[in-house]
Amino acid sequence: MSAELNYLEINRQSWNNRTDTHLKSEFYDLDGFMKGKTSLNSIELNLLGDVKGKSILHLQCHFGQDTISLSRLGAEVTGVDLSDKAIERAKQIAKEINSDTKFICCNIYDLPDHLDEQFDLVFTSYGTIGWLPDLDKWASIVSKYLKPNGQFVFVEFHPVVWMFDDNFEKIGYNYFNSGAIVESETGTYADKTADISQDYVMWNHDLSEVITSLINNKLEIASFNEFDYSPYNCFSRTIEFEPKKYRIEHLENKIPMVYSIVAKKKSH
Repeated sequence: MSAELNYLEINRQSWNNRTDTHLKSEFYDLDGFMKGKTSLNSIELNLLGDVKGKSILHLQCHFGQDTISLSRLGAEVTGVDLSDKAIERAKQIAKEINSDTKFICCNIYDLPDHLDEQFDLVFTSYGTIGWLPDLDKWASIVSKYLKPNGQFVFVEFHPVVWMFDDNFEKIGYNYFNSGAIVESETGTYADKTADISQDYVMWNHDLSEVITSLINNKLEIASFNEFDYSPYNCFSRTIEFEPKKYRIEHLENKIPMVYSIVAKKKSH
């Protein structure tokens, strides 16, 4: 069976394999998080606004730090992820800190088999849609789970970043979606020297593909922004030019690294 056909199993194993390393990493600072530190960044906090009393569905939540951070802000939150190991740890963490955050383990395309309710907000962020082959199907899931007039808040790494090779020396990949990208890596973005290796399957999604998929699924774009930095130090050859703001050193502020979209579910 080709990697593209078997991408779900390959990627589930890939994320299961990374989870323990991520839990121990400085990148995720689990100790600080357990003591009350939020894992959310200013970009998404500004877009989300006051979430107290709101219901939120968090798609592709990994081991749940952002999900639980949203709960700590007073929201009622459900997190979803493909990795059974990550979801198991998310549930453990929530239990340890007495959080009532809920978690579901499934491929998000299969979410209708596991969840039947609508939410005030759907949220997903940073390194999520690259794992999905079909954005129209993704946007239909977002739309299905939003209440009328509900909002989708989305923050993602910019597709320009994914065009470069790992050292940001040359263009290595297509800006447009030209099919599955099948690769292997040693280490992981949260700990590049970790003694682990995994295979994975990803897709590049250009901005027009993202925006069109949302528009085609009854979502109205309310805002679109691009940022010339990443709040995470997950790329090679970076400099931290302000606290929690990273750029590729030799590219400075010349490329977009992150973008955000807020979209509203049409009420009719």
